[in-house]
Amino acid sequence: MAQVEFRRVSKTYENGTRALIDFDLQVQDGEFMVLVGSSGCGKSTALRLLAGLETVTAGDILIDGEVINDIAPQLRNIAMVFQNYALYPHMTVRQNLAFPLKMLKCGRADTERRVQQAAALLELTPLLERKPGQLSGGQRQRVAMGRAIVREPRVFLMDEPLSNLDARLRVSIRADIAALQKKMGTTTLYVTHDQVEAMTLGERVAIMNAGRLQQLDTPQGLYEKPVNSFVAGFIGNPGMNLFPARLAKADNRVQVVFGEHTVTLSDANVVAPATLASHTGRDLIVGLRPEAVTLGGGTDAALPARVIGVETLGHEQLVYFTAPWSGGKTLVARQSGLQYVEHHDVVVMLDSAQLYFFDPAGRAIY
Repeated sequence: MAQVEFRRVSKTYENGTRALIDFDLQVQDGEFMVLVGSSGCGKSTALRLLAGLETVTAGDILIDGEVINDIAPQLRNIAMVFQNYALYPHMTVRQNLAFPLKMLKCGRADTERRVQQAAALLELTPLLERKPGQLSGGQRQRVAMGRAIVREPRVFLMDEPLSNLDARLRVSIRADIAALQKKMGTTTLYVTHDQVEAMTLGERVAIMNAGRLQQLDTPQGLYEKPVNSFVAGFIGNPGMNLFPARLAKADNRVQVVFGEHTVTLSDANVVAPATLASHTGRDLIVGLRPEAVTLGGGTDAALPARVIGVETLGHEQLVYFTAPWSGGKTLVARQSGLQYVEHHDVVVMLDSAQLYFFDPAGRAIY
């Protein structure tokens, strides 16, 4: 186990592409840390720099307080699981598991002990004499993980290890990975583009965009207090609705103006009305989770809308709609799956206690 730290790490390629910019991150000993973001955000680059597969342009990477920038990859005692499994097709499962130990010149008895332990841990013992072509996708992924485990590394790195699996198998293997990490207690950095995967796996989650760290927090902290509109729109399935509005004040109450419509802000709002009072008269970005929008009327927070699509998921429905007050954006509401929703004009009700606010640059107002 080990503590990992990135200190203002940057990576710029020869063509001028800046893959990572002033990246700061500290991973605690034994922690399961997830790096998440869309393709090209720099998350895999961070892993490759830590593994030594890429060289750092600026800054330092430390393991247990030791700078490892110039230490050869094979001497860092780090094991990495790749997206494509990277198994040797001509070798059996046993031989694939033993291969890293052969490269480390481990003794025969020690190699056999580690292989048997990893196989038992991952339920691969009955498959030891099979070759990768005789295994399912989930079994091949477990072999790839086993090949990392046998090395008994200080740090595990996992680069989108589940992206080649079907949806149901991903859920199953995801639970296996979480349980395995807790059992072993090895410091783990896990990269994914799937925010659901990130929220369910990580003790803490680092959200990245365009080479920069946007926010680092627990999954619940990210959901409840996003630091900017990017995080708000990224976290959640679907993400937060974001649309333009303006703040006004009447009868000592803060009001949110959506086009020609006005909603009085609840005193129980997630952002204190007193904090928002200084922003009255300004154009802002308003955020609202899909579950805080319902179809129906009867309050001063009811606004006109038109349903343009419905996704029925059994236990719930995602209702997509447009509105004259949404700034041209399509919004989404989460509804009970028992309701029947037609494509026509409706009234939507906004929970004014759950409105989030961001300045024009996207920074959260708290």
